Amino acid sequence: MQGERIWTAGLVVIGDEILSGRTQDRNIAQLAAWLNVQGIRLNEVRVVGDETGAIVEAVNTLRSRCDYCFTTGGIGPTHDDITVDAIAQGLGVGVVHHPQAMAILDAYYATRGGLTEARARMARVPEGAALIENRVSGAPGIRIGNVFIMAGVPHITAGMLDALTGTLEGGRPVVSRTIGCWVAESEVADMLRDVEKAHRDRAELAIGSYPFFRNGRTGANFVVRGPDAAAVDACLFDLTTRLEAAGHAVAAEGI
Repeated sequence: MQGERIWTAGLVVIGDEILSGRTQDRNIAQLAAWLNVQGIRLNEVRVVGDETGAIVEAVNTLRSRCDYCFTTGGIGPTHDDITVDAIAQGLGVGVVHHPQAMAILDAYYATRGGLTEARARMARVPEGAALIENRVSGAPGIRIGNVFIMAGVPHITAGMLDALTGTLEGGRPVVSRTIGCWVAESEVADMLRDVEKAHRDRAELAIGSYPFFRNGRTGANFVVRGPDAAAVDACLFDLTTRLEAAGHAVAAEGI
C-alpha cells in the first residue's frame, strides 16, 4: 500500500467564544469523522479569534498545506462575523452578494419577518465562490477553490457536510480498531513501537495509545488505524498476542 495517495484536510475553528471557553467546539470531532468516511485525513486544526489577520494567516497556511481547508464559525448576520471578508482578503478577491444565496434567504425569511440588511449579510461571499446547501437553516455555506466556509453551529455544519458527501475527491476511508489493557502505557511503549514498525512497512498504519486512570487503576486503550482493513486486523492480532504473552489481559473494543 506504500505510495498510495493520501488526501488531507485542515480546519480553522473561528470565534472568540471558543477561545474564551464560553462555547465548547464540537465541529472538530464531527468533521474528522465525516472526512474519514470520504477517505480524507484531518491533519491539522487551528483555533483563532474573530480577528482578520489571524483568519487570513491560518486559512492561507492550511489551504496551501492540505488538499482541503475547512472553516467553521463567523458567517452569521452580525458585525463580528468577519470570516467571509477575511478569507476574501486572503484570496485577494472582493466580496459580493451571491444572487442564489439572496434568493434562498429571501424565500426562507418570507414568513419570518423578511430579508433585512443584517440577514442579507449571510448572502455575502468571496467573489467567484459557489454555495454549499444548508438543509437546516437557509443560509448557505461557501466553497471557493479548496476552501469550504461553514457555519459554527454544529447541527447546521452537519447538514452542510451531508450536502457535500460524495462530492470531494479522496482515498480509501481509514479503518480503526481498538483494544484495551489494565497496564501503564510506559510498560508497553517499546512493544507498541516494535509492532507499529513491523507492520508499517507493509501498510500506512499507526498505533495510538490513550492512557486513563479509573477506580485507582491505570490502563490504556490502543487504537490501530490504517486504510487497509486486513492490515489493521493483522497488526491488532500481533499486538494482542504480544500483550497476552507478556501477561496482560486484553479487552476487545477497548476499556
